[in-house]
Amino acid sequence: MIRVTCAIIESDTGVLCAQRSATMAHPGKWEFPGGKIETGETDEDCLIREIREELDVSIEILHSLEGQPFTYPDGFCLYLVPFRCRILNGQPRPLQHQKLMWVSRDRLTELDWAGADVPVLESYLKIYP
Repeated sequence: MIRVTCAIIESDTGVLCAQRSATMAHPGKWEFPGGKIETGETDEDCLIREIREELDVSIEILHSLEGQPFTYPDGFCLYLVPFRCRILNGQPRPLQHQKLMWVSRDRLTELDWAGADVPVLESYLKIYP
């Protein structure tokens, strides 16, 4: 099982959602941006690095949420560790994703989410409706 972090980036306009590009697994699906933890990294260090690489912004981690294990139909297993965050510096740009979009909390469930992000989204909305 691979440990992966993701950022639920909040602002006054909503939550930042990233659409996976054609070169990624599950193209066109929406996700919370983040990535795989490298050897020697903490979850927090990984997330800060991944968001800088994927979105070209600096973030502040506000709060960790409960991690969620997920297995895709092809057998790929991951443990997704979510964090509530906010942007400290910069404007997010889709350096690896097809598209970025700020979405209000009440419309988040309307997106076509990648499988692993669905339980994270459900858990987030229970805590922060």
